[in-house]
Amino acid sequence: MADQFASLGIEQSSTVDRVADELRRAVFDGELESGTPLREVAIAESLGVSRPTVREALGMLVAEGLATREPNRGVAVAEPDPESVHDVCRARAVLEVAGVRHWHEAGEEARERVRAALVAYTGAVAAGASYQQLNERHLAVHASFVGLLGSTRLVAVAESLSAELRLALAQIDRIRRNAHDQAGTHTHLVMMLERGDVDAAADDLAHHLAAAEVAIIAALGAAPPR
Repeated sequence: MADQFASLGIEQSSTVDRVADELRRAVFDGELESGTPLREVAIAESLGVSRPTVREALGMLVAEGLATREPNRGVAVAEPDPESVHDVCRARAVLEVAGVRHWHEAGEEARERVRAALVAYTGAVAAGASYQQLNERHLAVHASFVGLLGSTRLVAVAESLSAELRLALAQIDRIRRNAHDQAGTHTHLVMMLERGDVDAAADDLAHHLAAAEVAIIAALGAAPPR
């Protein structure tokens, strides 16, 4: 009997995960824009699952910052806040530029993670991957820069910051359709590191992140914070 209940629990969790994955895909691919209400009944009917399953999946998106839940209004796709984007972008820049400047001192394993993340990203671009996949691969490259510092705590901080940007970055990539340009920029940066031109790579990354901040905030319809 215990084994039967365990099996039911695993199956239910798997269904919730699949529903959450499909909702994430729809958000990142632009089918569900910021502010779109996520109605339990409509989603349950569309996917052929129960309302409790949808409710749990929506809870996962809320925890990830991809959706918001408000009393008497339900759940909706999150709308990135320009002030928060500004703060997150500045914090990311501090960590990532510091990591790039640590290229020579970093271990070979950390440098190899940068190379592997870049290969995964450029491969996803070449394969015509979804915006969700491109978004994840793109952010993984940036996390690998922080990994050059050799601190798991700082990597965790960077990943937490990046999670707050996932929705905004996905929207920018959809609007600007610049996934190929981003891949080329990142490839150029890593090539500079491989040549030992760390200062130029750090300056290039700082410029890239500053430009990304301006583009994200502009796309959100707000003036860049001073």
